Amino acid sequence: RRLEAAAPLHPARAAAEGQLTDSARGTCRAGGWAGHIVASLGLLLGCSTAGGDAPIDQVAARVSAARAAAGDEHLALFERICTQTAGAEALGAPPAAHLPDSMPSGAAERPGWYALPWQVFDNLYWVGQTRYSAWAVTTPEGIVVIDPLFDYSVEAAVVGGLTDLKLDPADISYVIVSHAHRDHVGGARYLQERFGARVVMASEDWDLLERTGGDWPKPVRDIEAHDGYEVGRTGIVMYHTPGHTPGTMSSIIPVSDRGQPHVAALWGGTAFNFMGDADEDEWFRAYVASAERFAEIARAAGADVILSNHPQYDGSTTKLPALTEHGQRPELPHPFVVGPESVARYLTVAAECARIGLADG
Repeated sequence: RRLEAAAPLHPARAAAEGQLTDSARGTCRAGGWAGHIVASLGLLLGCSTAGGDAPIDQVAARVSAARAAAGDEHLALFERICTQTAGAEALGAPPAAHLPDSMPSGAAERPGWYALPWQVFDNLYWVGQTRYSAWAVTTPEGIVVIDPLFDYSVEAAVVGGLTDLKLDPADISYVIVSHAHRDHVGGARYLQERFGARVVMASEDWDLLERTGGDWPKPVRDIEAHDGYEVGRTGIVMYHTPGHTPGTMSSIIPVSDRGQPHVAALWGGTAFNFMGDADEDEWFRAYVASAERFAEIARAAGADVILSNHPQYDGSTTKLPALTEHGQRPELPHPFVVGPESVARYLTVAAECARIGLADG
């Protein structure tokens, strides 16, 4: 499976929307690929597809629903995963949007990937790199690291980041892996060997890791998380949300801001790595079901914070710097506390973008 990578925002979408003429809107009912594309974009702009082909109507409705759910704050998620499906051309996205960004491949490239660590909540810290997020949660049972980046960056970003934040990396007790791709599991072996940390991952992705090639250190099989698994007595609960990989796990994490409790929901896997597989539709269905189920879990938990393992998707790219002003002016809203409605819309974007792939089939 391909590693997920962030795609840039697409200014071409705005230009495409502006160029949609009344004549173009009239082609919403056209059959074939061109009609399909225009229908998707047309519905975004109020173009009716009544009387059109059912697949065209379905795709257009899904694109419209995903875009409406995205609002302004989840636009990066919308433009990343909807561009993987038939909605790409409807968004005016260039073909390059389908290609993964090149990933740094070693410690020598540190100037290109290193990022400063941040304290986000009383008990939650960001210790990631430019395009990949790692999170650390302080608990009575020690520090829990979530998605420990690559093997080449874990020491500088995670261990060094914790040290810079005045935390002791020797206190790392658990390492949660949301899914078994190198950008999220690559650093687990280092933490396992150096600090004796227990590595927690779904059995399906332990299996996936065993089938994964590449000359990089992989953790020794350890804790196999099941649906609803609580990590020790940390309060962090993991849920099986297959789609991105067979064993993708999403987590509910209790956090607080100056003692005020909040709940974070971390969506475990984002991009559609199964595109082009023979069983693509099955993966899309699993992804939709997982997004819908996790949305209900997040709602029941009262989640008002959404987190990702890539900083572009959850807005960490801009939210992290905004923490400085929040720290200086406590009366300002916490940048990561977006509210339950926004958390629900984030997961709606994920589900609706996956439905586009099914409707297109």
